[in-house]
Amino acid sequence: MSRDLRHRLGVRGEELAARHLERRGLRILDRNYRTRFGELDLVAFDGRRLVFCEVKTRRAGSGRPWDALGAAKQSRVRAMARQWLSERSDRPHAPDLRFDAIGVTIDARGRLVALEHLEGAF
Repeated sequence: MSRDLRHRLGVRGEELAARHLERRGLRILDRNYRTRFGELDLVAFDGRRLVFCEVKTRRAGSGRPWDALGAAKQSRVRAMARQWLSERSDRPHAPDLRFDAIGVTIDARGRLVALEHLEGAF
């Protein structure tokens, strides 16, 4: 698969994940926040806690989205969250943080097959 196709797939998955969070009452604070450790997919706020979301998108039949969310990736997401917290002084102050994972599966026509949201995934 070419990088462009993977990029478009990822963008589509992140858009679907952001809409899902908004439907659940969360406000998206940041998307694709670049850090030296990588890129935070979504940062949201539910009025009480900041939620850092790692979005994994796959084509139907090409494996489970969670297959790429191992311990090393979880550690990088935590490091990215620390950097985001230290750099974003304009952020809402929240007593709690949560790390979620959203797995998105899309068919060959770009239609949503499944969206799984694991709150407090790591």
